[in-house]
Amino acid sequence: MHTRGAACSSPFFYHLLQMFIDEATIYVAGGDGGHGCVSFRREKFVPKGGPDGGHGGNGGEVVLHASEKTDTLMDITSKTKYIAENGRHGEGANRHGRSGKDLIIELPVGTVVRDRDSGRVLKDLTEPGQYVRIARGGTGGRGNKSFVSPTNRTPRTAESGKKGQERWLKLELKLVADVGIIGMPNAGKSTLLSRISKAHPRIADYPFTTLYPHLGIVEVEEFRRIVVADLPGLIQGAHSGVGLGDKFLRHAERTRLLLHLIDIAPKDGPSPLDAYHTVRKELERHDPELSKKAEIIALNKTDLLDETLCEKTAKSFQKAVSRPVCTISSKTGSNLETLIKVVAETLRTLPREARSKETATT
Repeated sequence: MHTRGAACSSPFFYHLLQMFIDEATIYVAGGDGGHGCVSFRREKFVPKGGPDGGHGGNGGEVVLHASEKTDTLMDITSKTKYIAENGRHGEGANRHGRSGKDLIIELPVGTVVRDRDSGRVLKDLTEPGQYVRIARGGTGGRGNKSFVSPTNRTPRTAESGKKGQERWLKLELKLVADVGIIGMPNAGKSTLLSRISKAHPRIADYPFTTLYPHLGIVEVEEFRRIVVADLPGLIQGAHSGVGLGDKFLRHAERTRLLLHLIDIAPKDGPSPLDAYHTVRKELERHDPELSKKAEIIALNKTDLLDETLCEKTAKSFQKAVSRPVCTISSKTGSNLETLIKVVAETLRTLPREARSKETATT
């Protein structure tokens, strides 16, 4: 059993809070279509040349593309407006204007695209390579050659290009992971992630050291890896904005399995059982479906108790929740391989793809 792995993100993102951005509001607009041209042939020895105005080119489209090359919306927030290239105008001698280039915006996998004003989900980018044409370009106008008729041999009219589609979007990133580590602040989530992978989350002996999600990859066997997300600690009232609020609860929606980590020997604050019920209630209040996800419970920091007291506490807890419980120590590594084995076996029984309850639409 191998517990070594690689971090999903560059360490650069782990040291700067402002680098992880999971919400953004942007304006997108397709390019305007080019105008048609009014032109007539002017050639030597052709005294009555006909109309030869070319059509305007179509405006470029704005395309959103799900890419594995980025895991934050930071780059998107560098500007607010994204406008595709306009189509070129038509010219004489039947020269049509060139269509504008499409504007492709790279977004992290797991981004939910909403219309800002209506709140409607336009696309849920859950797979690498998925894309959506979110703002159509305007069509180019026709040149005067298109208006020739038996009664109008010399039309002096051409169409103007159409305006491109425009809209405001709200982007919301929900991390895609196999396992989401949840629990109260100081439960040892970051320490656990650092022990089972090569991710380097911030670790300290005070609450809320995890201020934004971290991803790590755990190698459980040859050619098989598990993506694990360390989610910021939850406290009572998190669903309504208390503490770090419900900002990070949505990241748990993408996970296939929840690993609920609990401090078996808290110095102060709630007991292990109270901590468990507090987090469970916050999950349910945020989204009842989230509380129904498969869950593994792990009592952490067993190194702080003697073996007899640890066993007694674990049995009492397990009896109270009527569910199997693992006992581990992230600090010493005790029983971590057993925990990973349980996680891997549980994942085998679950659907391979985690889907949001929101339906992807175009």
